[in-house]
Amino acid sequence: MLDSALKSKIFQLWTKFWSGGISNPLQAIEQMSYLLFMKQLEDGDIAREQNSQLTGNKFQSIFKDCPDCRWSEWSNYPADTILNHVRDKVFPFLRNLGGEDSLYSRYMKDASFSIPTPGLLIEAVKLINDLHIKEQNRDTKGDIYEYLLSELKTAGKNGQFRTPRHIIKMMVELTDPKIGETIADPACGTAGFLVASYQYILKTNTSQEFIKHYEDGTEGNFKADKLSDKQWEKLKDSTFYGFDFDQTMTRISLMNLMMHGINDPNIEQVNTLSTRYDEPNNYDVVLANPPFKGSIDESEISSSFMIKTKKTEILFLELMYYMLSGAGRCAVIVPDGVLFGNSNAHKSIRKKLLEECRLDAVISMPSGVFKPYAGVSTGVLVFTKGEPTKKVWFYDMESDGFSLDDKRTFIDGKGDIPDIIGKFRERETGKFDDRKARCFFVPFEEIKENDYDLSISKYKEIEYEEVQYEAPEVIKQKITELETNIIKTLEELDV
Repeated sequence: MLDSALKSKIFQLWTKFWSGGISNPLQAIEQMSYLLFMKQLEDGDIAREQNSQLTGNKFQSIFKDCPDCRWSEWSNYPADTILNHVRDKVFPFLRNLGGEDSLYSRYMKDASFSIPTPGLLIEAVKLINDLHIKEQNRDTKGDIYEYLLSELKTAGKNGQFRTPRHIIKMMVELTDPKIGETIADPACGTAGFLVASYQYILKTNTSQEFIKHYEDGTEGNFKADKLSDKQWEKLKDSTFYGFDFDQTMTRISLMNLMMHGINDPNIEQVNTLSTRYDEPNNYDVVLANPPFKGSIDESEISSSFMIKTKKTEILFLELMYYMLSGAGRCAVIVPDGVLFGNSNAHKSIRKKLLEECRLDAVISMPSGVFKPYAGVSTGVLVFTKGEPTKKVWFYDMESDGFSLDDKRTFIDGKGDIPDIIGKFRERETGKFDDRKARCFFVPFEEIKENDYDLSISKYKEIEYEEVQYEAPEVIKQKITELETNIIKTLEELDV
């Protein structure tokens, strides 16, 4: 949890970029990421040097051939030299650091430094120094970057927008990722699902006495004291995998994971729907909010897809099926059209999820969840690969803890989410046969008879309340009495 002072400084950083001529939020966060990366680079180098002194191991600084590429060195340069130095020397240094296949070179590939003035660069450096990132713990460093990302309030192209954090956390809770499992997002954006999965695993492996509960209802200080050194290594090196076709998004994903303590993230720039991606049956958990709109050229579509369509929301669902290992679990956000669309492709993907997977849940979300980006109605599908569906658990979410208008005003930040998670976990032991209730089961055969329709309105029973209307003569009498009283009042006022 960030204190108000840190939040104020982060807001000031955004304000400086906006007033300094960088009004595109994605461009602004990308440039901020470069600066944070430069700061982290020196902080990490200092930490390795201190560790070598304790262990007696040999240390060689990454800045040995370029000492003036250190943040602490160039950040004090005057206005007439700082901008040219960062653009012409620090950036090339980062591109070549560690060789062609290193994290740094991948992260900085094709990057352009677009901070336009020395004044803006100096102001940004000062504000980043004021954040005291080196002194912050892992939780706070991650929170700082998440708070930066929270200002991404402009929808991107191809249906991209930032998934609300509380919806992400709900989906992670529903899939319950565990230490030792591999977790992937085929359209990772800012890596929100991967970060939330990482924090969830840390939390579930932290003794209760260490967990801190903050005033805003969030939790932190996940030390993961129950993990062994080997499990820590597995968690950081070979647990989380993200893919996105947008280079800016892959850079932001990398920075987000690094700020949360994953120093060498497995993030790749690739269109996972295309022939360039081929990693079937690799992952235990898949979490995603793939693009809702747009299509892909037929010549680009991977030949592994059996459903013939160019609609990305359908292709991503089939992709996630192929990405899962045996008994792998998936939670994915889909537009309502996927749940009831009449095309052959829509019916085929629903049939696949029902007959080749165990469709565990369909959670219908209200249309305001993604405002102000979009007002489209959406749902969350949760399924497990490898066994057919016998019955599907439906839940009709009415509130997510925020107002459903464009302002998205905070109410309690939870809404129905705790109830969804609680009832989902007890669905096999509880009674969910009342179709008038918020949640209920529907047998597979009934869904099959309805063309595999998964819209909750097809199965939920609406309970109508009988309204007693007054007789016409009674209403007429009341109107006459009202008119008489009005006339009497006017006469008394001598109007």
